[in-house]
Amino acid sequence: MTNTGGGGPRPRTSWWREGAITTLAFALCLLGGVLQVDDTLSPPSVSAYVVAVVSCAVLPVRHRAPLAALAATTAVGVLVPPLGLLLTPLIVTPAVITTYSYSLAARTERRAASAVVLTSAALAAAIPAFGDFSWKDASRMGVVAAFPLVAGVLGHSVRNRRAYLEAVEERARRAEQNRESEARRRVAEERVRIARELHDLVAHQITLANAQATVAAHLFDTRPEQTRTSLKELVETTSHALDELRATVGLLRQSGDTAAPAEPAPGLSRLPTLLESFRRAGLEVSVHQEGTVRPLPPGVDLTAYRIVQEALTNVTKHAGTGSARVRLVWTGDRVTITVADDGGGTRTAPTASTGPTASAAADRSPGYGLIGMRERATAVGGHLSAGRRPEGGFLVSAQLPLPPAQDPTRDRDRATTTEEGQMTDGEAGGAP
Repeated sequence: MTNTGGGGPRPRTSWWREGAITTLAFALCLLGGVLQVDDTLSPPSVSAYVVAVVSCAVLPVRHRAPLAALAATTAVGVLVPPLGLLLTPLIVTPAVITTYSYSLAARTERRAASAVVLTSAALAAAIPAFGDFSWKDASRMGVVAAFPLVAGVLGHSVRNRRAYLEAVEERARRAEQNRESEARRRVAEERVRIARELHDLVAHQITLANAQATVAAHLFDTRPEQTRTSLKELVETTSHALDELRATVGLLRQSGDTAAPAEPAPGLSRLPTLLESFRRAGLEVSVHQEGTVRPLPPGVDLTAYRIVQEALTNVTKHAGTGSARVRLVWTGDRVTITVADDGGGTRTAPTASTGPTASAAADRSPGYGLIGMRERATAVGGHLSAGRRPEGGFLVSAQLPLPPAQDPTRDRDRATTTEEGQMTDGEAGGAP
């Protein structure tokens, strides 16, 4: 119907609607007041006007006080027979309207059902309570009682329909919010992943190029041949960096998913090549492994490679030493990777240049290398810690999970059991 709010101003369309409903109810109620028992019409009496005016006067407040409006219209309908009028569905039209409004606005279904049943019973009982009762009155009593019941059922159905539509709209709104939040979360994760990949791909090559350029500048006057070698390595390093950057940006520009990567993702199998690139830049790296080397899942293998790469890149950029140690410890359920150096935390290598460039590099804010390494380790279910060593230098330690190792003895026993079973079946099948 109309707005069921409190005392706020109503829209103009609501007033027009209320006026039309009240006018129609008044006309029907007055028409019911002029009906006679023999189905003839008589001029409206004063009682008919009183019933129509009083019962229709409470209709505009049925939204704010539905129970009071229902009680008032029901009471007026019960008083119709004592006033000498014929109790028909037309004269109780205001009671039917308030029954519908109360069923629509009731807080509980039980309260609405009780009010509707009581209204129908009161109106039906008013017919035999005053005057003689005939079979014609019985049929009229059934019709008068049925109209409020139908109005109550209709109001209940409309209320359920509105509640259903509100629930659907609420679910749609929440689903839209969830989709938006999920999209924002995925965009944020993708931005972090892209930033991490670009950092891992480019920072390593740029650091090596910076170290090679520093060596070439330092030896330019004293060792021209070694300077030429460093410049050649610098050209190779920058070319490789450009190729990797071009490949990464090309993947980002593609609208769809690629069928396969351009080249396999790096892993620990490419560790010797990685260490050699650092050695060419002047960093001596030693590797020590303990335990039985096992193949790693692709995600863990890439994470291990990137952690070693970033840790050695940080040694080249920030540590005041020319050496680092990489240690891989393989156990039953994890591989532990440690990268340590003995530097003092500032770049004081003999080949480093001095002046404004060096001071600017020293004052440069730290990057996101440690954050990226920790995110990578956490993404595959591992853990990473980094910090200064008590004896000096810096240590990066990562523990990455390993898949369960297969027992060769158990596999061999299983194969033997299978072969024996097959032989037994073959002999049984060939027996006469």
